[in-house]
Amino acid sequence: MMELELKDYFKIIGRRWWFIFLFVVFCCLPVSLYEYYTIQPEYEASTKLIVTNTSRDIAQARLDTNEISSNIMIINTYKEIIKSPAIMDKVVNGHPEIDRTAQNLIDNVKIVASSNSQVMNISIIDLSQEKAVQIVNAVSEVFKREIPAIMSVDNVTILSEAKVSNHPEPVSSNLLIKGLIVFVISFIIATGIIFLREYLDDTIKSEEDVRNHLGRATLAMVAKVKSSEWKSTPDYSLNKVGIESIQQGINHQT
Repeated sequence: MMELELKDYFKIIGRRWWFIFLFVVFCCLPVSLYEYYTIQPEYEASTKLIVTNTSRDIAQARLDTNEISSNIMIINTYKEIIKSPAIMDKVVNGHPEIDRTAQNLIDNVKIVASSNSQVMNISIIDLSQEKAVQIVNAVSEVFKREIPAIMSVDNVTILSEAKVSNHPEPVSSNLLIKGLIVFVISFIIATGIIFLREYLDDTIKSEEDVRNHLGRATLAMVAKVKSSEWKSTPDYSLNKVGIESIQQGINHQT
């Protein structure tokens, strides 16, 4: 196959656009239907906790920069404590209604804290919004209750508890992203197929192919004839077609 220019690639895509379209639809439609009808919606619930200095009376406390930095650093320790059997075992034993194991909670509970903030965000995703709310509230309460015994300091305050919403919105299941990925992959595969077919096809289809492959000029072309163009006398039709074909070839040469 001869070397193609950029415009030739666009011509190839233009000729086979229907194949690309059908291939992409064939790939995307089943994936979209599967995701839409089989993936259950998931809901997220979260609570906020703040780490403070309660070694002194709150009315007399004056937090300086060192104290704030110390509280921020201890948050990393608290994150590890929350996701430990010391806390999760008590959550499971004290709240059997959540119907989860301690290891499951350790694996699924997420704890996020900004590097410059004393606030921690505890969250979890569940198929039931009510269950997600129960879990994060239970984890927060147990952690706040147990931290004085573990760290010998009572410096955790729950800023906000999770609440059940009357109109909960499910967490995005990335359906759009997955669909876009399938679309791009199927488009690339379809385009690769038509380019491969074009590369393997060495038949001559036009005058330009004759010049490029043989280095010769076209003297005549055989025209396609519709049945409606035939006259009652076949010889007349054949002569007419032959003359028109030769004339077209001569015109192309001039």
